[in-house]
Amino acid sequence: MISRLLLKRTWVELAIVFAVSFIGCFGLYIYSIFLNHAVMYPYLVINLLLATITLLLSWRLIVVLKYKRWSAWEPLLLTFLWLIFLPSSFYTASDYIHLSTVPASTLLFTSIMFTAFIYLAFFLGMLSMYQVHLELKRRLNYKTAAAIVLIVLLGCCFAIYLGRDLRWDSWDLILNPAGVLFDISNLVLRPQVYPDMGRTIVGFFVLLSTTYLMAWRISHIQWHKGVKDLAQHIKKSNAV
Repeated sequence: MISRLLLKRTWVELAIVFAVSFIGCFGLYIYSIFLNHAVMYPYLVINLLLATITLLLSWRLIVVLKYKRWSAWEPLLLTFLWLIFLPSSFYTASDYIHLSTVPASTLLFTSIMFTAFIYLAFFLGMLSMYQVHLELKRRLNYKTAAAIVLIVLLGCCFAIYLGRDLRWDSWDLILNPAGVLFDISNLVLRPQVYPDMGRTIVGFFVLLSTTYLMAWRISHIQWHKGVKDLAQHIKKSNAV
């Protein structure tokens, strides 16, 4: 009972945070249109929307797993789609590369806008990963669930490299799977041709794994604190 009340309160608070964050990001983006007298950096909006789809997919997966096995066709399809879209949440960090073309007069504001979009997309991706991690933890032991999470994050890092350096995106896995598989096989068989691949993947893996570890531990600390506070509140209310 307490956990359900806490979960409901948490989702309400998250919904408010999301709404405020989205308003803030798009407010900055609209101002940038007036500042530059043109619509620029559309990929920020696209990547944020893809990150939102990622969270919606994981949320739907959790709902479906309440009454279906993970091996059923719908959870498997949702998991597949989630894996396709998840890298888009973290790919936004690579958008900083575009700041090299921004005029000095607007560089500081543009950096702030980029950071707002990147932080929100990262948060959506991390929350989505956290939701799936909890479902894994309910079905598997702690170490196995953690290992799967690390493998998924490593796969995201590889996908980020495919997107940034080879210009593939999530949709291409559906629209042009043969082309994506050809480039992946080329990367595996001839890694020396792609000198940036190793450091890009390792760098992003360090970023994603440490960020997720921090988010995982903080969420558990806050969850236990929230359960304790809510229990005390209910106890006081019953006493009155």
